[in-house]
Parts: sequence; structure tokens; C-alpha cells
Amino acid sequence: MYRSREHKMIAGVCGGIAERYNMPPNVVRLLFLLSCLLPGPQFVIYLIMWVFVPKAPARMHY
Repeated sequence: MYRSREHKMIAGVCGGIAERYNMPPNVVRLLFLLSCLLPGPQFVIYLIMWVFVPKAPARMHY
């Protein structure tokens, strides 16, 4: 899994999850925001993924 370069708003974490599971990025973002209404470490997990999940490799254009 990689952080997205194309579907990025803040760090590309939600975009990367969306690409990995073939989902629309906005759906993943909405689910993340809704999950933040519940108690739990969602924001901390996002920050950890921002730090440890690598950015997607750059595409070569010829």
C-alpha cells in the first residue's frame, strides 16, 4: 500500500486506501470523517500511516 499522489488532500492516506481497495477517494474520506465521531484512535492511526506508509512511486511519462 502507498499514499496516493493523485488523490491527495492532506497526506494521501485516504486516497491510498481508496486506490488499494478500488473505491472512490471521497467515500473513504467521508467514512474516515464519520468514524471520527466515534470514540477511538482514528486520528492517531491516520498520523501513524502518514509517517510510515510510503508515498506512491512517481510515474514516468514518455
